[in-house]
Amino acid sequence: MDNVNSKVISTLNDLVETARDGRKGYETAADAVDNPQMKSEFHRLAHQRATFVSELESTAQSLGGSTTEKTTLEGAALQAAGAVHRGWINLKSAIGANDSKAILSECENGDAAALKAYDNALNDKDLPVNVLTLIQRQKQEIEAAKQTITTLKQAY
Repeated sequence: MDNVNSKVISTLNDLVETARDGRKGYETAADAVDNPQMKSEFHRLAHQRATFVSELESTAQSLGGSTTEKTTLEGAALQAAGAVHRGWINLKSAIGANDSKAILSECENGDAAALKAYDNALNDKDLPVNVLTLIQRQKQEIEAAKQTITTLKQAY
């Protein structure tokens, strides 16, 4: 595998982790709220992120890469550190407080962190067109999701 491909696969792997965190975050948020509209929206966004994961994984595989989860102790520690970095860390405390507005804020933070990850990926000038198109489309969907969360928060 050449350097360009391994760099692209590394970028895709970062986004897979970002999307996995988003899925877990939204699933956790959905389980924590009673409001049917919020619950439905969180489930929809969790499903959206699961779709992102499979799209990113199949794209990496088409380039000869793999996006298998690291389940080693080191991998678990890195995953936990990554979750902090990816903006979902305070979701548990918001849930503990049973505060829907705080949960919505944490979802906004998670999506803001995801958007940073997508922006970083889009700064890679070596991305093939199909990868670039996929990342741009997913980023637009995250922007729309973040706007939806912001709107829900303002209505709350």
